[in-house]
Amino acid sequence: MIPFSVLDLSPIIAGGDAARALANTLDLARHAERLGYRRYWLAEHHNMPGIASAATAVVIGHVAGGTSTIRVGSGGIMLPNHAPLVVAEQFGTLESLYPGRIDLGLGRAPGTDQTTARALRRYMAGADNFPQDVIELQGYFQPAAPGQAVRAVPGAGLKVPIWLLGSSLFSAQLAAMLGLPFAFASHFAPDHLEDALAIYRDRFQPSAQLERPYVMLGLNVFAAATDAEARRHFTSLQQAFVNLRSGRPGPLPPPVDSTEGLWSPMETAGLAHSLRYAIVGSPETVQRGLAAFIAEHQADEIMVTAQMFDHAARLRSFEIVAEARDRLAAAPSAACA
Repeated sequence: MIPFSVLDLSPIIAGGDAARALANTLDLARHAERLGYRRYWLAEHHNMPGIASAATAVVIGHVAGGTSTIRVGSGGIMLPNHAPLVVAEQFGTLESLYPGRIDLGLGRAPGTDQTTARALRRYMAGADNFPQDVIELQGYFQPAAPGQAVRAVPGAGLKVPIWLLGSSLFSAQLAAMLGLPFAFASHFAPDHLEDALAIYRDRFQPSAQLERPYVMLGLNVFAAATDAEARRHFTSLQQAFVNLRSGRPGPLPPPVDSTEGLWSPMETAGLAHSLRYAIVGSPETVQRGLAAFIAEHQADEIMVTAQMFDHAARLRSFEIVAEARDRLAAAPSAACA
């Protein structure tokens, strides 16, 4: 069976705070490690009242220091917000502290609104320079050459795997050209999934890091004892998603028993479209959904995410997913059904 991993936004719930969110993140990471998930990634977002992982490299250090075997990384660092040298130093430091366990996923979106992006960047050409910045960043991880004027210390000579993240054809093309693993944001922006995967696989050029294409797909999975219970937990993400798209980001709302009347027909259609790959249900429903998704898209790895209001329910959801993963591994034909 293919590996499963975790994407965590360190959700700040309504009535909670960042301290609680970050404590829950470490607890979930330890839980995921025990359950055999391969990696645990944190995402960079800014000016978001419901997300505590803005200082992503700091949170990665917090999680890596509190775990022992699971890989920890970024899903991702929004490279246009940072100088490549700074990112190389940060992740070189993390790799020096936790050798062999650090991943560096890179995105080209700001991870915020345009006003906040200006406060972060001071200049707005960052996204246009993304390919050059990725190449520059790769260079800082190469062994330092004699007389090299600028080097990353720590960083130079360290093997920190770089991933490209995306929801567009641009990222797929760049990942293929550079021979990097590719993570697609099918958990919230699935429109170009098939075309992006085809381009990445068809145009992939082997590199020193990677010999053949490697695709990881993001997937919302909300698992519970029953379909009804899982659907109720899923309403927290649905509410947060509509609030964000409406320009009203806030803490993760508590679940509701019914969403009838909460949203306009356009908002409801937008939710169904953007979250159409979400798997929500009982253990049996989740196992069937995972098998179908993996068979359809031929993913090399699945990155599961679940923004749940109730932390205990979230822990149980990841347990159910791991159990489904193990059952699929025991019956390989089920994963190809």
